[in-house]
Amino acid sequence: MPTSSSSPTTLPVATHPRVEVAPSYAYSLGSIGIKLMKRAGKPLDFWQQQSLTLMMARQQDGLWACVEYAELVSRQNGKGGILEARALAGLLVLGEELIMWSAHEVKTALEAHRRVKALLLALGTQISDTLVDVDGVLIKIVSANGAEAFERMDTGARIKFIARSKGSGRGFSGDVNIIDEAFAFTPEQQDALMPTLLARPNPQFIYMSSPPLDANSGEVLFSLQERAEEGGDDAFAYRDWGIEGDLDQLDQIDLNDHRLWAQANPALTQGRLTIGKITRLRKALRSSGGRGFARECLGLWPRRRESRGAINVAQWNQLADPDSRRVGDVALAVDIAPNRDWAAIALYGVREDGIGHVQVLDYRAGTDWLVARLVELREVLDPVAIAMGRGTGASLETDLTEAGITVPDDPEKPRRGQLLIATFLDMSAACGQLLDAVKQSAVHHLGQDPLDDAVAVAKVRETTDAIAWARKGAEADISPLVAATLARYALRVRAPLLVADDYDVLDSIV
Repeated sequence: MPTSSSSPTTLPVATHPRVEVAPSYAYSLGSIGIKLMKRAGKPLDFWQQQSLTLMMARQQDGLWACVEYAELVSRQNGKGGILEARALAGLLVLGEELIMWSAHEVKTALEAHRRVKALLLALGTQISDTLVDVDGVLIKIVSANGAEAFERMDTGARIKFIARSKGSGRGFSGDVNIIDEAFAFTPEQQDALMPTLLARPNPQFIYMSSPPLDANSGEVLFSLQERAEEGGDDAFAYRDWGIEGDLDQLDQIDLNDHRLWAQANPALTQGRLTIGKITRLRKALRSSGGRGFARECLGLWPRRRESRGAINVAQWNQLADPDSRRVGDVALAVDIAPNRDWAAIALYGVREDGIGHVQVLDYRAGTDWLVARLVELREVLDPVAIAMGRGTGASLETDLTEAGITVPDDPEKPRRGQLLIATFLDMSAACGQLLDAVKQSAVHHLGQDPLDDAVAVAKVRETTDAIAWARKGAEADISPLVAATLARYALRVRAPLLVADDYDVLDSIV
């Protein structure tokens, strides 16, 4: 891509995010946090002051105008400074009893605690290792592992720092819930934290983040984005500094355009970020085709996979486990797209915890590579079976036979690595069983794009008493899903037929 000729000295200053949704309000208390940060020697940038002003806006009755506030901005622009100002204002001036600051990792929560501690020490006088006096108010510094907090000795008001989990935060009634690094905030964690607002008279929920990591994560952020696009929520504010587009269309974006850098990075003219620093990142983050740079520095989102088929995508995404590993026996399966421009090989096995494990081993253009790859995989994995539909089997029959991959002479006494040619009824049974497994959370996957893309669009066709994956009218190739479906079926039906001394671990499969 061409390098932009835009001079850093002539770059337009980003004063407003590309997307901004804001409710009306009567006045703002943002100046409290702005003054505290200036006094502490960490003055806020103009854009940060804008954010805090909107975040701390109030209605005429004194309630927060933004019960929920979300801001998306690229890394190293100063999101933390906004949160620090909000937390200090709540603790020192507004009398909020509990401010819960949660992060996705323990180390991130500890770093936030360390930064706020430095600000309190800058605002006041340290009395001891655990006490600081800020304008006559004694603040206790709590640094116990897992219980990091700051507490006012006069009122008991606290800022509490936690690492998020399904249960953390349950039982706390916070006036403010700060969700730092919200890209890793899950619906389960939201279920634990959101009800804590119900007990408070004037609560607030704040999300700060860069965009989701991929299409399989960030369900809460995708929901916030959708709410902003829909509008109509008069207690919700949303600001997104990222440039227009998505991570799946990078070929349409000049990632070297300094004007885009400036648009997505409001701190660029403040000295914290410079063209030189971003240029170094641009050079370093090339291994993923620029996706890492586009997400981290330009605020580009992945394209969301929506449920348009038979499998609920949100539920499927919850079953993603990049660390999933199978133990013992496996089955392989092959499927070819109807126009034969793509083909997939999938594996199915069982994990130590008894939950199924499915993954795509290979997904490539054409079919000329298939049989040679199956020979390699059969030698390495020693599968109980290699499954495929009748059409696929017929088209590959000659090459498979030459490679020694054949159907059993006796269907009741198969050997390892032999073919399982699925009939329509077999395909129907396999499809229904996989749908059930997903609904019952009885299978995990690695979060691979070819399989996830197929799941997002896969539909079923119904006959009188059976269902099967429907290829006609599919918006994308579903061969990875068909192969995964058959691999699961093959392991379940073929393993019990193997002779006793070959049988391995499938006693646990129902």
